[in-house]
Amino acid sequence: MKKALFILLLFISSQAFASYVLIPMDIDSQKNHLKAYGIAFWTLKKELKIKWLLNYRGGSFLLPDTDFIQKECQIRGVSFEVVSASKAEAILQEIGSPSKNMEAVVLEKAPKIAVYTPKSKQPWDDAVTMVLQYAEIPYETVYDQEVLNDGLLAFDWLHLHHEDFTGQYGKFYAQYRASAWYIQEKKDAEILAHSLGYDKVSQEKLAVALKIRDYVIGGGFMFAMCSATDSFDIALAAEGVDICEPMFDGDGSDPGYQNKIDYSKTFAFTDFLLERNPKIYEFSSIDMTNKRMVSKTIDYFSLMEFSAKWDPIPTMLCQNHTALVKGFMGQTTSFTRDEIKSNVLILGETKFNGEAKYIHGIKGKGFFTFYGGHDPEDYQHRVGDAKTELDLHPTSPGYRLILNNVLFPAARKKKQKT
Repeated sequence: MKKALFILLLFISSQAFASYVLIPMDIDSQKNHLKAYGIAFWTLKKELKIKWLLNYRGGSFLLPDTDFIQKECQIRGVSFEVVSASKAEAILQEIGSPSKNMEAVVLEKAPKIAVYTPKSKQPWDDAVTMVLQYAEIPYETVYDQEVLNDGLLAFDWLHLHHEDFTGQYGKFYAQYRASAWYIQEKKDAEILAHSLGYDKVSQEKLAVALKIRDYVIGGGFMFAMCSATDSFDIALAAEGVDICEPMFDGDGSDPGYQNKIDYSKTFAFTDFLLERNPKIYEFSSIDMTNKRMVSKTIDYFSLMEFSAKWDPIPTMLCQNHTALVKGFMGQTTSFTRDEIKSNVLILGETKFNGEAKYIHGIKGKGFFTFYGGHDPEDYQHRVGDAKTELDLHPTSPGYRLILNNVLFPAARKKKQKT
């Protein structure tokens, strides 16, 4: 009886590894690239390891073959192929060849995700929140109270909603100062700052930025889009300096504040000039929006190619089914190439225009990625515009870059944050 049971268990075990589920991510084979990331994340939540096949058919995923994984792919509309163990081995051998710019990275554990966003914001106000919901990847929202109370330490990955960390309310003053929503948001921000013990919103936002900085230095993964990129760095560089005019904080800015900016405190940017005019919808020379002179019809950026075997991190972040991605605008559309620190990697750029769209760097034990623009499938999003329906864009290359960042922490065993 024991012998028969042993043989049965042996048979079941051998059958469990007789085949694999391959989720292709190339342009022709995958009908829903975005939900494919959700399947990968969902599998990791089941405590199953998967392989991310970098540069193989657009960055495909190799999963254990189970009935529930196949069924979930069918439910979510994700294309998949069942491959034999021998076929999977042949794929891995091809990937492992020194002549191939490919690599198989093991994803081990689903990261715990936080989105930094005001409680009043709707999910469609932010591209990352939208794509997380669409891909069915779970996340929690945090805001200033949680950040200042060290709540970030419970998370592996943090996205910054396009916040203004300088305390200038997004530089919306000129166009929207009489709008009810602007007046209310300014009032709410002031009430929150005072409740947390700060005299000014700019002081409270700086404290939040410093906590986020420490989170990254301690080993966290941070992703930011649009104005959360440059305003974050500006706030760090302006620590202890008043750069806000009276309509923002009730008193004047420090005389000659440009000369008091400390670029050594920033994550990504250096030698930038601040926009002093409070009526101009711009923070600094970092942003290329008003300098780029690119029409919508030719607005594309190119993803850089890295060695998958020697540089797996930037290779992971650039996985896509195309190397040419449609551009899109935002308050911070893209970054002036000459004002990016030399130790920061350019992942996506429009070279002829001298702009970077997608950048990545290391800070302490952690990582950060900045992605210019508001919404990869809404070229020029404006206040009050209708939300993007991702069902119409299931293969979006621009949104894939966001989801690359979501999965990236799963490929690294995390050390305890300090």
